[in-house]
Amino acid sequence: MTTTAITNIGSLVTNDPALGDGSPLGLIENAAVVIDGGTVAWVGPADKAPAADESFDARGRAVIPGFVDSHSHLVFAGDRTAEFNARMSGRSYSAGGIRTTVAATRAATDAELEANLLRHLDEARRQGTTTFETKSGYGLTVADEARALRIAAAHTEEVTYLGAHIVSPDYAEDPAGYVDLVTGEMLTACAPHARWVDVFCEKGAFDGDQARAILTAGAAAGLIPRVHANQLSYGPGVQLAVELEAASADHCTHLTDADVDALAQAADTTVATLLPGAEFSTRAQWPDARRLIDAGATVALSTDCNPGSSYTSSMPFCIALAVRDMRMTPDEALWAATAGGARALRRSDVGTVTPGARADLALLDAPSHVHLAYRPGVPLVSAVWQRGVRAV
Repeated sequence: MTTTAITNIGSLVTNDPALGDGSPLGLIENAAVVIDGGTVAWVGPADKAPAADESFDARGRAVIPGFVDSHSHLVFAGDRTAEFNARMSGRSYSAGGIRTTVAATRAATDAELEANLLRHLDEARRQGTTTFETKSGYGLTVADEARALRIAAAHTEEVTYLGAHIVSPDYAEDPAGYVDLVTGEMLTACAPHARWVDVFCEKGAFDGDQARAILTAGAAAGLIPRVHANQLSYGPGVQLAVELEAASADHCTHLTDADVDALAQAADTTVATLLPGAEFSTRAQWPDARRLIDAGATVALSTDCNPGSSYTSSMPFCIALAVRDMRMTPDEALWAATAGGARALRRSDVGTVTPGARADLALLDAPSHVHLAYRPGVPLVSAVWQRGVRAV
């Protein structure tokens, strides 16, 4: 099997304190990485690198782990430009806009949905994302939810059943009937194609009792819970996520002290995944990452890429927002976008550059990872390796 050495790395982020300077990022200056097949075989100072079959000169630039985007909604059709334009002109965001995408997604062919998914995955990869999670949730019928998951599962192992995105328009007068569908026939059809089960626990979507029933049924079918929690208002989502040992509570915008304490106590189990693209795109209150980090919670960053409330696939953009508006340091934001996302997906093989990890790396056209926040909007990712193969 061919080995490749990436040499002359000015600054390498490993996310392993034992390998580098002792910081959470495990920084190594003047470093090298050796890739063997699809995994990292060696990491250390460039002058001690073992011989390899091929080499790539990083020319003093920074290398980071590939981004781990643990929350996205990429199986959809249609466009919501008009809604965004209206919102930027003064109309507030609510959960109901999802229905527009539901109609377009139902009308799309499988080929159209897959083509759109692949376009967004390529877009994300060119910006350094090498692991991504994506959800159903724009079909809201048994057949449409199942096909969304089948399409997603062909391109990622991190697939989430989100039949409980909103109450289907078909059940507008019978929310209880829709919960029965989501926990019954729809779950049976969807569970074989998914790893996770999610619910939008929010006013205008599903209340705490409904969310509990959906997540419990999903867990009984072998799916691991995640929760859209406390995005638009205070509510039971975070507490429910912690109680059910969900892998993540996502959004976490409106938190009580009890919510923050619960996430801190559950730091090894439930990750607080923050999605600043949503706040940017809806002019909403920013999540307070500093409050969560200082309390001891584990924090991840993700794009929430979706056509309605966060139409960005750029993890670097989300890092810049987190540093500027959520009070994270550049080091914290990068860790959250890599190792934090891996924690939210309960993965130990991604989000790091360590021996035995999957060889997912991004080369920055900059001397340091700090430039991701220092130079917002600049396309700094100049090369990407995914499973050891040069992808960009």
